[in-house]
Amino acid sequence: MKTKVKISGMFAIVLMMAFAPADAQMTGQQIMEKVYNNPSGDDMQGELVMTLVNSRGEQRVRNLKQFMKNDGKSEKKIMFFMAPADVRNTSFMNWSYADGRDDDQWIYLPALKRTKRISSDGKSDYFMGSDFTYDDLGDRHPDEDNHKLLREETIGGEACYVVESTPKSGGYMYSKTITWVMKESYLGLKREFYDQKGNLLKTLSIKKFEKISGIWTILETEMHNVQKSHKTLMNFSDVRYNKGIPDSQFTERSMTLGI
Repeated sequence: MKTKVKISGMFAIVLMMAFAPADAQMTGQQIMEKVYNNPSGDDMQGELVMTLVNSRGEQRVRNLKQFMKNDGKSEKKIMFFMAPADVRNTSFMNWSYADGRDDDQWIYLPALKRTKRISSDGKSDYFMGSDFTYDDLGDRHPDEDNHKLLREETIGGEACYVVESTPKSGGYMYSKTITWVMKESYLGLKREFYDQKGNLLKTLSIKKFEKISGIWTILETEMHNVQKSHKTLMNFSDVRYNKGIPDSQFTERSMTLGI
C-alpha cells in the first residue's frame, strides 16, 4: 500500500509540473527589486578614476576615493576628489533610504568653503562636467516606477531580462529607461535613458564586473550621451568590503575635512 501511495504522489507531482502555469515568469517589478536589493556588503571602499571624453576625443581625468556604508535602512556614499588640482578636495555625499524616501545629497566646493545641499530641482543637473546627473548617482527606488518586462535576449554572451521603467509621477527628467538585467547576477548590464520627448539621450554600459568577497561588483562603466557626443568612463579599483568604516565618515564635517 505504501508503494502505491508513493507512486501516486510522484505521478501527481509530475502532472503539476507538466501543467504549471506559463505565467510563473518573473515580472518587471520583481526583476528590478532584485537589482535594487543586490547584496552590497556592510561597507565598501575603493579608488575611482573618472575620464571625461568630448566629441573631439579630448580627455580629462579625475581621481577619487569612494566609501559606502549600508545598515539595512539607509545606504550612505561619499566620494572625495583627489586630483587634478582644480577639483581637489571637492566632495559629494548621497544618502539613500530603503523606505523609498527621496535621496539626500550634498556637495562641498572648496573654492566657496561651504557645503551645498542638492535640491530636488537640482538633481537633474550634471555632476562635475560628467554625463551622470546627481539623480544618476543616487539609488532610485523600484516603487517610483512602473516596470514592464519587454523580452529576454542575450548581449555580450550574457542572458538578460529587458525591462522598461516609466515614472509613476511627473517631474522626472527621463520619460523612461530600458535596462538589460543579467539573469546570473541581477546587475544591470546596460541601460538606455530617454528624454522627455521620448528620444534616446544616453546609454550606460558595464564594461567589467566580477565577484569580490562574494559580492558582484561593477568595476568599469561607460556613460555615453548620444545627443552631445560626450562620454564618461568610470574605472573602480582596490575595492574592499566590510572593513568597519565608521559612521563619522558620512557627515558634512567629513566632507570638509577630506581624506
